[in-house]
Amino acid sequence: MADVLSEERVIAATTAWLERVVIGLNLCPFAKAVHAKGQIRFVVSRADLGSDLLEDLKRELELLATTPAEQIESTLLIHPTVLNDFDRYNEFLWECDLAIQEMELDGVIQIASFHPQYRFAGTTPDDVTNHTNRSPYPMLHLLREASVSQAVENFAHIDSIYKNNMETLRKLGKAKIMAMLEQCME
Repeated sequence: MADVLSEERVIAATTAWLERVVIGLNLCPFAKAVHAKGQIRFVVSRADLGSDLLEDLKRELELLATTPAEQIESTLLIHPTVLNDFDRYNEFLWECDLAIQEMELDGVIQIASFHPQYRFAGTTPDDVTNHTNRSPYPMLHLLREASVSQAVENFAHIDSIYKNNMETLRKLGKAKIMAMLEQCME
């Protein structure tokens, strides 16, 4: 199914997820301002192999590192046709970290991970709290470390975000969060 999706449809579903779930449920209190300013770059990779996705990642890392934050604050590298298995995706994150180190971007850019089957260590696959990192398609979120550091400094209770997210999802319940995700895909 994913290989027949248009780039526009993938970006539309991802944007809807960002607006309805991430921003709408306030899972990331920093996303709204950056999105409103149009500073999030949405890129769809058509890679069929992890090695091709890694090349796409390197291009996006270079672009983000050389572009002013006022133009691109962060990048969502969405890859609907590769690494749909969460365990393989999770293993691939090591390759991403190596690429950052090889490109001497350690401490400059970090990657947050999102996947339709995301699960935290120690949770069952059906645990509703996994939905804090579940997205319509597998994606890598490239973030500027300086922006993350500034956000942490300016947010009085940074540790509360994770706990609040878990509580929000538990109160919402799996059926409602699944319905929200389905609406994003329409």
